[in-house]
Amino acid sequence: MLQERFRDRVEAGQLLGRAVAERVSDRTNVIVLALPRGGVPVGYEVARVLDAPMDVFIVRKLGVPGHEELAMGAIASGGIRVMNDDVLRYVPVSKNAIEAVSARELVELARRERSYRGSKPPLDVLGKTVIVVDDGLATGSTMRAAVRALRQKNAGSIIVAVPVAARETCEELFREVDDIICLRTPDPFQAVGLWYDDFSQTTDEEVHGLLASRVRPL
Repeated sequence: MLQERFRDRVEAGQLLGRAVAERVSDRTNVIVLALPRGGVPVGYEVARVLDAPMDVFIVRKLGVPGHEELAMGAIASGGIRVMNDDVLRYVPVSKNAIEAVSARELVELARRERSYRGSKPPLDVLGKTVIVVDDGLATGSTMRAAVRALRQKNAGSIIVAVPVAARETCEELFREVDDIICLRTPDPFQAVGLWYDDFSQTTDEEVHGLLASRVRPL
C-alpha cells in the first residue's frame, strides 16, 4: 500500500496531534517532550492540539573512543546515563574512558539546554503522562535512550509519538513504552527524510521561538 509523504514537519505534527488526542483521553497530567531539533516543530503541533506544555528532551550519544559513530550509550536531560550493554560486551572500554566521554557530552548537553531553555527549569516528569515526539525513527537508538532516561526519572507513563518510522523499530520500542503511535511505517523505509517533501534542517532560532510560545508550567 502506497503511503503518502508529509508536506513538512508542521503538517506531520498536526496529523500526529490528532492521532495522539484520540488515544489520550485524560489530558490533565500530560506534557510533551520533543527531541531537538527536528522533533520540536512536530512536538509543537502535538502540544497545541493537546493544549499541553512542551519542553525539549536532549539526548547525546556516547561514542566508543576511536569509533565515535558506534554508540556505547547515551546521556539525557537531567544527567541520566543509559549504557548499551550489547556494545560494551564486544568492545572493551575502560571505566575512565566512559567517564571522560560522559563528562564531555554532559558539557555539550548542558550548553544546549541553556541555549534552548535559558534560565527556565525543565518540566517535571514525575508521575506525568509524557508524550515523547520526534520527526521520525530509523534505528530508534536516540528515542530508546530518552525512554529509559524518563523511566529513571519516574515518569508516570510514556507514549512515543512519531509521524513515520521503520516498522521493526516501532515493534521493538512498543515493548519499552506504555503506548506508541507511528502514523506511517512504510516498507521499504530507507530514511526519515524521504517521507517529507520539505525536510530542511530545523534551526536553533526556530527551536527557541517554538519553545518560547509553548512552554508553560502545569
